[in-house]
Amino acid sequence: MNLNKFNNTKGIILAAGRASRLFPITFAVNKQLLHIYDKPMIYYPLSVLMLAGISDILIITRKEDLTSFKSLLGNGSHLGIRLSYKIQKEPKGIADAFIIGEKFISKSNCVLILGDNIFYGQGFTEKLIRANENKHGATIFSYQVNDPERYGVVELDKNNLAKRIVEKPKKPKSNLAVTGLYFYDNQVVKIAKSLKPSNRGELEITDVNKVYLKKKQLKVEAFGRGFAWLDTGTPDSLLNANNFIATIEKGQGLKVACLEEISFNNNWISKEELKNLKGLISEGPYKSYLSKILKK
Repeated sequence: MNLNKFNNTKGIILAAGRASRLFPITFAVNKQLLHIYDKPMIYYPLSVLMLAGISDILIITRKEDLTSFKSLLGNGSHLGIRLSYKIQKEPKGIADAFIIGEKFISKSNCVLILGDNIFYGQGFTEKLIRANENKHGATIFSYQVNDPERYGVVELDKNNLAKRIVEKPKKPKSNLAVTGLYFYDNQVVKIAKSLKPSNRGELEITDVNKVYLKKKQLKVEAFGRGFAWLDTGTPDSLLNANNFIATIEKGQGLKVACLEEISFNNNWISKEELKNLKGLISEGPYKSYLSKILKK
């Protein structure tokens, strides 16, 4: 394993939420361990970080779910990546991830992705790599929605630069939602530690973005037409995500968020290692897909 690849940007997946809107589905299982069509939900945000070239990743979850995540993903060495785990003891907000992960981040830049966000679209990898190459400031991603009052909303000026960010505005002046994918330089730890909890007692990611905006260090990348951003916070959105991934995979014959394929394409694992991984899987569509990759 090439350890030099661990010296770059660090990745964090926040997978600690209670997912109360999905009760009773999530009563005994973490939402990110539910399936989205043919893979656990956690595969999708993990694949995003891997597509960005990030191989040193921290998963933040609840104490009661830690064993399940470790059983599923281990330390990541089979994928040529390095996975570590931390516990969020109580729901203190998204920005709390940077405080929990302070030692993990150390002096690196970092990327945070929410564990229930799914992204899909042409040119996505290029956008990720471009954002990761921005070593100063922050990059967030916007997506046009019909119900912006449910999200953090970014307003742009006439030059398409960020002008204002408002969390769940009652009368939105923009329909551009801020997605659950954030690229930050190393300032983010200090910024997160300086925040005061919001009215709901949480450290808000919107407040982190506002600090970068005030410093004029906030870039906004837009996901346009033909791109899909899905969250899975309700039974309907969970069903929609399952149906969307099923439609894409059946129509194209290509899998979304196949971690073994991404590692192989990134040259993080060899053909022989991919063959060994395939050998550990029971007969079925997933094993057949890995066989197709090996034959290319």
